[in-house]
Amino acid sequence: QVQLVESGGGSVQAGGSLRLSCAASRYYDRYNCMAWFRQAPGKEREVVATIYTSSSSTRYADSVKGRFTISQDNAKNTVHLQMNSLKPEDTAMYYCANVGWSGYSCPFLPRLYMYWGQGTQVTVSS
Repeated sequence: QVQLVESGGGSVQAGGSLRLSCAASRYYDRYNCMAWFRQAPGKEREVVATIYTSSSSTRYADSVKGRFTISQDNAKNTVHLQMNSLKPEDTAMYYCANVGWSGYSCPFLPRLYMYWGQGTQVTVSS
């Protein structure tokens, strides 16, 4: 069982920055992939970024490339999402997820992730 708790959401104006954090229970990196997803009202949950914990290899959705950075702090069992140059379309509930199984790459499909945090709201105003 992996427990995840997100923090760091809030309201910001377009062009601003926020840093989300996901505190994971011990041994979260037993399963290779951590990810951030987001879901806006009336829309499906979509991947934002993934990190392969053993190598720190990262992948991003096209919509956030160059603006968002996912990273991990192994000593603190924490995964971060640094979000810069925020846009109104980034407004959503953001979720941290752990894949819950060991593989060779991190999937982008939400249904393949077993463990989820409760979410943190990000609101970007124009």
